[in-house]
Amino acid sequence: MRFDFGPTITGNGYCDGLSRRQALQIGGTGLIGGLTLPQLLAAEDATTPETRSKAKAKSCIILFLEGGPSHLDLWDLKPDAPKEIRGPYNPIPTRVPGTHIGELLPLCAKVTDKLTLLRSFRDGDTGHQTGYHLMMTGYPPNFNDGQARNTPTNELYPSMGSIIARELGPRGSVPPYINMPNPVAPGGPGFYGPAYSPFVIENDPGQPDFEVRDVHLEASGVGPSRFELRRRLLERVEELGEQDKLSGRGGAMSKYYDKAFGLITSREAKEAFDIRAEPEKLRERYGYTTLGQCALLARRLVEGGSRIVGVDHGSWDTHFDHFTSIEKALVPHLDMALSALITDLDERGMLEDTLVLCMGEMGRTPRINNDAGRDHWCGAQTVVLAGGGIKAGAVVGATDKHAAEVTSTPVNIHDLWRTIFTLMGIDSDKAYQTPLGRPVPLVNGGRLVHEILA
Repeated sequence: MRFDFGPTITGNGYCDGLSRRQALQIGGTGLIGGLTLPQLLAAEDATTPETRSKAKAKSCIILFLEGGPSHLDLWDLKPDAPKEIRGPYNPIPTRVPGTHIGELLPLCAKVTDKLTLLRSFRDGDTGHQTGYHLMMTGYPPNFNDGQARNTPTNELYPSMGSIIARELGPRGSVPPYINMPNPVAPGGPGFYGPAYSPFVIENDPGQPDFEVRDVHLEASGVGPSRFELRRRLLERVEELGEQDKLSGRGGAMSKYYDKAFGLITSREAKEAFDIRAEPEKLRERYGYTTLGQCALLARRLVEGGSRIVGVDHGSWDTHFDHFTSIEKALVPHLDMALSALITDLDERGMLEDTLVLCMGEMGRTPRINNDAGRDHWCGAQTVVLAGGGIKAGAVVGATDKHAAEVTSTPVNIHDLWRTIFTLMGIDSDKAYQTPLGRPVPLVNGGRLVHEILA
């Protein structure tokens, strides 16, 4: 097994000039036709039936707006603030009486009765890499912002996705933890090891030639005949070791190879990844954008059995010409994708047990800078939640007159994680030991945020 670090992505660079790197792919070399799935599929059910019976959410979808979306222009407008703070947009009424959001989100305004707007989130980190690490692991990194060169960046602490994959395990042939359309930079397994790595879909599902390489033999360059030869070779190797009754790592990996074969020969898995099976009108409702089609594919994947799907959407780092960027390129895509996802899940009866989160690694500065942009801000941001036991139609917490600081119901990343894990039936106080014997709890403190619970 190996980690395969691909070419640099140049389209979503940060303000510091660094660009994210593709990594932690499923698809190196190996006996099974280019798949490194066996270690991924080593994730087994680890929670007790008693804990799971309390769970309200079976799956989680995270739309991560990388770079930092502006809470002042989307979810927490301050129309009475000076123009250099409030910006050019007006608040509009929503489905919930008394709740207003930004005029750039007219479609989301129609589904606010199914959302909770957590306006009082603050994470205490204004760095892209460091803030992303904190959001995805619950721990600060061991590097300064801009210093991480590899993906995944979380060398020690496991990501939320890896924790969920380990604690809940698979519920079908679809991998329990999936990233798209890029690796979530701090989304790796940390000291858990590659068994809990994400399955990474590194193609844009909005493209006409979209394929998930690791569930289609032809896409991976291995035809059925070569695949069958490799499968027989693996069987022969296992037969040679039969007299020793494969045990330990060898026996475990044999089991995981069987699961990997099961994935690429599973009709259910192929169907889950086949976004072209969706009606054209539904695909149009989500929007033929990267974010829109990723959100639709995420719905298909949790419907097929995935536990957590992370959608990484970049370019929200708007230091320059902020308003043109969000108005023309970013927010319309988000408005369509998020509103369609919530509506689609609800219409299918899936919203009740699917937790949806939309957030970034930070907010943006209240004061507009000299380049018509907004800079990094960690004093406050809005996290949008829905489904899976979340209170519908609520606004939780508040900020001051400039949306600069939280004034009520402050929530940090530890609080948020504890609440998410509780909704998914995971014991937040559980701890695992690092290779050096240090116990690391799933959540480093925090409180259950009762205010956002149904």
